[in-house]
Amino acid sequence: MTELGGFQDRVARIDLSEESVGYEPIDDEDARKYIGARGLGVKYVFEQGPDVDPLGPDNLLAFMNGPLSGTQVTMSGRIAVCTKSPLTDTVTDSHHGGWSGARLKWAGFDGLLFEGEADEPVYAYVEDGEVELRDASHLWGTGVHETRDHLEEEVDGSYGKNLSLMAIGPGGENEVRYACIINEDDRASGRGGTGCVMGSKNLKAIVVKSNTRMPQPADQETFKEGHQQAMQAIQESDVTAPNEGGLSQFGTNVLMNITEEMDGLPTRNAKYTSTRSMREEEETDIDSERVSGENVRENILVDEPTCHSCPVACKKEVEVQTMHKGEEMNVRMESYEYESAFALGPNSGHTERDDIALMIDRCNDMGIDTIESGNMMAMAMEMTEEGKLEDVGSLDWGDSETMIDMIERIARREDDLADLLAEGPRRVAERRDAEENSLAVKGQTIPAYDPRCMKGMGIGYATSNRGACHLRGYTPAAEILGIPEKVDPYEWEGKGELTAAFQDLHAISDSFDICKFNAFAEGIEEYVLQYNGMTGLDVSEDDLLEAGERVYNLERYYNNLAGFDGDDDSLPERFLEDGIPGQGASEGEYCELEEMKDEYYDHRGWVDGVVPEEKLEELEIEIGPGTGISADEGGAAAPGDD
Repeated sequence: MTELGGFQDRVARIDLSEESVGYEPIDDEDARKYIGARGLGVKYVFEQGPDVDPLGPDNLLAFMNGPLSGTQVTMSGRIAVCTKSPLTDTVTDSHHGGWSGARLKWAGFDGLLFEGEADEPVYAYVEDGEVELRDASHLWGTGVHETRDHLEEEVDGSYGKNLSLMAIGPGGENEVRYACIINEDDRASGRGGTGCVMGSKNLKAIVVKSNTRMPQPADQETFKEGHQQAMQAIQESDVTAPNEGGLSQFGTNVLMNITEEMDGLPTRNAKYTSTRSMREEEETDIDSERVSGENVRENILVDEPTCHSCPVACKKEVEVQTMHKGEEMNVRMESYEYESAFALGPNSGHTERDDIALMIDRCNDMGIDTIESGNMMAMAMEMTEEGKLEDVGSLDWGDSETMIDMIERIARREDDLADLLAEGPRRVAERRDAEENSLAVKGQTIPAYDPRCMKGMGIGYATSNRGACHLRGYTPAAEILGIPEKVDPYEWEGKGELTAAFQDLHAISDSFDICKFNAFAEGIEEYVLQYNGMTGLDVSEDDLLEAGERVYNLERYYNNLAGFDGDDDSLPERFLEDGIPGQGASEGEYCELEEMKDEYYDHRGWVDGVVPEEKLEELEIEIGPGTGISADEGGAAAPGDD
């Protein structure tokens, strides 16, 4: 058990096969070494072993909050979902904001660990330190929105007052490999297929009912000092300051015009690096400005909801009226996000703003990742153009009307084409000889930053432990926003070390669990003060950074044991070969991946992408008894080993 502040010292272990619930404390040493949320969640998944079938009953699905979740700390409304990914076969963690992480803490829990597989659909009801499994057969097949409304009435609670919901839609039920988990306000644990794992376990939803019982700091004086410094930094940052432009005014979609201007916006399955460059080459009216944060705010914004303890309010709720198949559609949905707009818009060959809003809403209701959904459809469009899908169907560039329907078709696996696309990019590429059409790393497609134009994203995508991802190490903070200092986005030298630093820092914030937007304003000093104040510890900046490095190396070691090494730290060929011709600032650019990998591995102390035994010992990553990994498996991680 642990006596550290910020923890409830209570985890529920739910065996769905046996319909049993047990309770256990947090291991004190693990809490000190891995912090919480992502770090502790990955530790639990690691202990289950790397050889589990992601869709089998032995795979662990861990919902974890951290020592700062649900506290006064700004942007502390997040929760981590950790498991082995059915999309990538790596360890993965996926987070969402809102209120469910805070409510789980207030309900008396640091985490919920699900294993096994229920015979019939169930949902978990959480209140006052207890978990109860209830029948969900009547909800199976329903979308997230209908599930949300039904369960609010069934448990006699109120969203926004004392109730939170985390649920899957038909995408998770039908094991779409990029199905996600949606909380009550359309926030998604989007990447890695966590909703697919939840569906494989016949777990429809988790309902958390609680009043606000915010944990108090163990060291009030230290916490107050850190909290005041953090609030001042947030208020003074151009990116996070409320009502000063940036995230507060335009949400994440503030980036659309910025990446377009620097030729860093992947367009038409990354054939182009901006909609402008596409217009220069083809006869089209595609224009990213129409789906930008500025355009959204001016034309369709209706509200600006926020998460627990967040002054930034980056969510931009919109309402649109659009025609679909001759029928007028009215949609109100919580947030028009940059990544969603990119994948479902420019990367799929169109910029129909209101159609994209309808697609985002439908992805949320069906419970599938907006990034993967848009990129899979873009992949299908390119394959259609090349005649690779003739026996199963077709999807044409920019056909937003068909895309709207395709989302539900994929979620329900309604036909041959939808069933194929539900398997994700790696399996589609293997089955259709279409590797060159895939924008995936380790089986997960890239987000909205072209690695030819932001070289830090190139090495970041390649070395991400959960497949292509901007959130493992957000180098655009330095390459675009100049945080902590401006670096040349087109320069590859130094990006290996920069990326590793961001990866370790984000492992810390994910383990607290607080929003990464904190890092646009706060630094390690504010992190240490708030963490020490809440827990009562006295760790140094170096101690905390080492904990972030430990989390990242544990994830990498898990992947090594699952068969991944430096060969898997790759990028799609179109980013590595010929430079981009005649397209503004990015003319002639390509991604110098091998040079950056050498620099990155040298900084990490890895050998060809593998964590050596001496690094495990240095970071006190234990193997052998109690970890689910045998001693023989443990010390033998080296290139070429079976």
